[in-house]
Amino acid sequence: MQINAYVMFNGQCEAALKFYEQSLGGKIEMISRYEGSPAAGQAPAGWENKILHARFVLNGQTLMASDAPPDRYEPPKGFFLSLMVKNVKEAEEVFQALATDGSVVMPLQQTFWAIRFGMLVDRFGIPWMVNCEGAE
Repeated sequence: MQINAYVMFNGQCEAALKFYEQSLGGKIEMISRYEGSPAAGQAPAGWENKILHARFVLNGQTLMASDAPPDRYEPPKGFFLSLMVKNVKEAEEVFQALATDGSVVMPLQQTFWAIRFGMLVDRFGIPWMVNCEGAE
Protein backbone atom coordinates (compact mmCIF):
# COMPACT_ATOMS: atom_id res chain seq x y z
CA MET A 1 0.00 0.00 0.00
CA GLN A 2 1.15 3.53 -0.74
CA ILE A 3 -0.17 6.92 0.28
CA ASN A 4 0.09 9.89 -2.10
CA ALA A 5 -0.97 13.49 -1.73
CA TYR A 6 -3.50 14.75 -4.28
CA VAL A 7 -3.49 18.53 -4.66
CA MET A 8 -6.26 20.53 -6.31
CA PHE A 9 -5.56 23.79 -8.12
CA ASN A 10 -7.81 26.60 -9.34
CA GLY A 11 -6.79 26.45 -12.99
CA GLN A 12 -3.03 26.69 -12.34
CA CYS A 13 -2.09 23.01 -12.10
CA GLU A 14 0.15 22.91 -15.16
CA ALA A 15 2.03 26.07 -14.15
CA ALA A 16 2.44 24.75 -10.61
CA LEU A 17 3.81 21.37 -11.71
CA LYS A 18 6.26 23.05 -14.09
CA PHE A 19 7.33 25.30 -11.20
CA TYR A 20 7.86 22.22 -8.99
CA GLU A 21 9.92 20.56 -11.74
CA GLN A 22 12.14 23.64 -11.86
CA SER A 23 12.27 24.25 -8.10
CA LEU A 24 12.48 20.71 -6.77
CA GLY A 25 13.68 18.58 -9.63
CA GLY A 26 11.52 15.60 -10.34
CA LYS A 27 9.42 15.09 -13.41
CA ILE A 28 5.85 15.47 -14.60
CA GLU A 29 5.17 11.91 -15.69
CA MET A 30 1.59 12.22 -16.90
CA ILE A 31 -0.94 14.90 -17.79
CA SER A 32 -4.53 14.20 -18.80
CA ARG A 33 -6.69 17.12 -19.85
CA TYR A 34 -10.45 17.57 -19.69
CA GLU A 35 -10.58 17.80 -23.48
CA GLY A 36 -10.93 14.36 -25.03
CA SER A 37 -11.79 12.70 -21.73
CA PRO A 38 -15.15 11.32 -20.53
CA ALA A 39 -15.28 14.37 -18.19
CA ALA A 40 -15.07 16.86 -21.09
CA GLY A 41 -18.82 17.49 -21.02
CA GLN A 42 -18.63 18.37 -17.33
CA ALA A 43 -15.90 20.97 -17.76
CA PRO A 44 -16.96 24.63 -17.81
CA ALA A 45 -16.52 26.61 -21.02
CA GLY A 46 -12.86 27.53 -21.53
CA TRP A 47 -11.73 24.76 -19.18
CA GLU A 48 -11.05 22.13 -21.88
CA ASN A 49 -7.26 22.48 -21.74
CA LYS A 50 -7.08 22.41 -17.92
CA ILE A 51 -5.71 19.35 -16.15
CA LEU A 52 -8.09 16.57 -15.21
CA HIS A 53 -5.30 14.49 -13.63
CA ALA A 54 -1.51 14.71 -13.45
CA ARG A 55 1.31 12.82 -11.78
CA PHE A 56 4.56 14.44 -10.59
CA VAL A 57 7.35 12.18 -9.30
CA LEU A 58 10.26 13.28 -7.13
CA ASN A 59 12.81 10.75 -5.84
CA GLY A 60 10.32 7.90 -6.11
CA GLN A 61 7.57 9.86 -4.36
CA THR A 62 4.34 10.73 -6.19
CA LEU A 63 2.33 13.93 -6.00
CA MET A 64 -0.93 13.82 -7.93
CA ALA A 65 -2.80 16.95 -8.96
CA SER A 66 -5.59 18.45 -11.01
CA ASP A 67 -7.53 21.61 -11.72
CA ALA A 68 -10.80 21.59 -9.80
CA PRO A 69 -13.67 23.22 -11.68
CA PRO A 70 -14.19 26.75 -10.31
CA ASP A 71 -17.44 25.85 -8.53
CA ARG A 72 -15.68 23.00 -6.67
CA TYR A 73 -12.34 24.59 -5.81
CA GLU A 74 -11.49 25.24 -2.16
CA PRO A 75 -8.18 26.76 -1.07
CA PRO A 76 -5.95 24.23 0.71
CA LYS A 77 -6.07 24.24 4.49
CA GLY A 78 -5.35 21.89 7.35
CA PHE A 79 -2.23 20.29 5.87
CA PHE A 80 1.31 20.96 4.62
CA LEU A 81 3.34 19.01 2.09
CA SER A 82 6.55 18.17 3.94
CA LEU A 83 9.95 17.95 2.25
CA MET A 84 12.76 16.17 4.10
CA VAL A 85 16.12 17.36 2.75
CA LYS A 86 19.66 16.16 3.43
CA ASN A 87 21.62 19.33 4.19
CA VAL A 88 21.35 23.04 4.98
CA LYS A 89 22.29 24.12 1.46
CA GLU A 90 19.49 22.07 -0.07
CA ALA A 91 17.04 23.30 2.60
CA GLU A 92 17.90 26.93 1.84
CA GLU A 93 17.68 26.47 -1.94
CA VAL A 94 14.36 24.60 -1.85
CA PHE A 95 12.81 26.98 0.69
CA GLN A 96 13.84 30.06 -1.28
CA ALA A 97 12.61 28.60 -4.57
CA LEU A 98 9.20 27.61 -3.19
CA ALA A 99 8.81 30.90 -1.29
CA THR A 100 9.34 33.00 -4.44
CA ASP A 101 6.15 35.05 -4.89
CA GLY A 102 4.58 33.07 -2.04
CA SER A 103 4.38 33.80 1.68
CA VAL A 104 6.60 32.61 4.51
CA VAL A 105 4.68 31.21 7.48
CA MET A 106 7.80 30.42 9.54
CA PRO A 107 11.27 31.45 8.33
CA LEU A 108 13.79 28.70 7.67
CA GLN A 109 15.73 28.39 10.92
CA GLN A 110 17.27 26.04 13.43
CA THR A 111 14.84 24.37 15.82
CA PHE A 112 15.22 21.93 18.69
CA TRP A 113 14.58 19.02 16.29
CA ALA A 114 16.20 20.22 13.08
CA ILE A 115 19.18 22.17 11.85
CA ARG A 116 16.73 23.87 9.47
CA PHE A 117 12.94 23.99 9.41
CA GLY A 118 10.59 26.43 7.76
CA MET A 119 7.02 26.74 6.55
CA LEU A 120 5.61 28.60 3.55
CA VAL A 121 2.70 28.84 1.17
CA ASP A 122 3.83 28.90 -2.44
CA ARG A 123 2.51 31.22 -5.18
CA PHE A 124 -0.16 28.63 -6.03
CA GLY A 125 -1.53 28.50 -2.49
CA ILE A 126 0.05 25.15 -1.56
CA PRO A 127 1.46 24.94 1.99
CA TRP A 128 4.94 23.40 2.40
CA MET A 129 7.30 22.51 5.23
CA VAL A 130 11.04 22.14 4.59
CA ASN A 131 12.80 20.04 7.19
CA CYS A 132 16.49 19.18 7.51
CA GLU A 133 17.12 17.02 10.58
CA GLY A 134 20.68 15.89 9.78
CA ALA A 135 23.87 17.25 11.26
CA GLU A 136 26.12 19.39 9.11
